[in-house]
Amino acid sequence: MTDRDLKEMLDREASRINNLSFIDRDPVQFPRRFEKIQDIEIVALLSATIAWGNRKMICNNCEKMLSLMDHDPYNYVMDRGYEDLPDMNIHRTFFAKDFRHFLRGLNAIYSRHKSLADFAAKEGVAASELPSWTLVEKMNRELAAANGGVTDSRCLPGNLATTALKRINMALRWLVRDDGIVDIGIWDVISPSQLYIPLDVHVGNTARQLGLTDRRANDKKTVIALTAKLREMRPDDPVFYDYALFGLGVDNELKIVD
Repeated sequence: MTDRDLKEMLDREASRINNLSFIDRDPVQFPRRFEKIQDIEIVALLSATIAWGNRKMICNNCEKMLSLMDHDPYNYVMDRGYEDLPDMNIHRTFFAKDFRHFLRGLNAIYSRHKSLADFAAKEGVAASELPSWTLVEKMNRELAAANGGVTDSRCLPGNLATTALKRINMALRWLVRDDGIVDIGIWDVISPSQLYIPLDVHVGNTARQLGLTDRRANDKKTVIALTAKLREMRPDDPVFYDYALFGLGVDNELKIVD
């Protein structure tokens, strides 16, 4: 397959998946229910945080989180409603204690900044070579400070030297990309050209089969290398191809013609 053929196939597949019918089957549906930027940010982060495993279970448990917050996430965070939350499982290994940990940090951020976008801007995230990793570094500082110096990797990864940061890169895709279809695009502090591919095992396997990367590990280096390859095809919006890699990798069935 030539580079031109590969790009045409990826463009076609991304356009097929990136349509309104995708929303109701994906966690992006949850932040899309809200209009206020703070609500959208909170729900995007929380939905992405538990986005691993079976998609139906993920969506069910996103509904559970919204219910716990009385479908009013920003006010729930600012009123510290989470402090009265009983111990419970929310999603797989993510429990109420992790939920509280995350929301304490968000309370601290929103107490000093009008939005997470404002926080990102003031922390110089956009000027960073790797904005998503810089954002998580700054947020981890806030979460730890709000929780007596304790960290919690179930909220945000701590191993920033190696982590692919899949879930945060996905949340940022939702918040930054704005093509009027699936992604929400309420942030302008980071441009779509600065986004990195949300890499998981399925996207990684698909990318390797397509010859987009020869790295075997699904880690930070692979994210950077794969995104650089995708930028060659679409410099202003490389993670548009996240839709293509997702679509081609569904059920491990590659629809590729040599």
